[in-house]
Amino acid sequence: MERESRTFTVTGLKIARREGKAPLLEGHAAIFNSLSEDLGGFREQILPGAFAEAIEKDDVRALFNHDSNFVLGRNVSGTLRLSENVRGLAFEIDLPETPTIRDLVAAPIERGDISQMSFGFSVRPGGQDWAKNDEGQVIRSLKKVRLYDVSPVTFPAYRATDVAVRELRAWLGALTPPAAGTFRNLLKAREQQAAA
Repeated sequence: MERESRTFTVTGLKIARREGKAPLLEGHAAIFNSLSEDLGGFREQILPGAFAEAIEKDDVRALFNHDSNFVLGRNVSGTLRLSENVRGLAFEIDLPETPTIRDLVAAPIERGDISQMSFGFSVRPGGQDWAKNDEGQVIRSLKKVRLYDVSPVTFPAYRATDVAVRELRAWLGALTPPAAGTFRNLLKAREQQAAA
């Protein structure tokens, strides 16, 4: 299981100031049933339930910009809370009350300078489907993922990863059987190159 990351622009990313408690950052780190941009020959969607196992079992961190030097919370310590709702993967983070986090994370979010969330994940066995839609686009549907982190991010990085592109090629290859004699032609071409 290789690690990937996806980024979403979200509405409702906010910080709540609470009397006598740490500031609370809340919002959604992922949105269900929303097609991504083209990720290198395919588009992607996250299905409801994709995070259910991760919420129960995974040790997930809240980081800033996926940087492990800036830990905002952790689910096993209770400072990060994750849940699925009809919209997507919801989170609440009790932010550390340090000048660094206040200046680097909280203030830019409150000003609206940071409005994207990202999550780091890998696909669990059997946790994805590939299909073509009516327009002929290849769609990857994430059904079950392992979750590593959720992160407010300065710049979105919703991009194709090598692992996803390899999986797309494998799926496409399984749909199209190799032409007769392809292997023999390849060997013959290699022999001709070696002789030259």
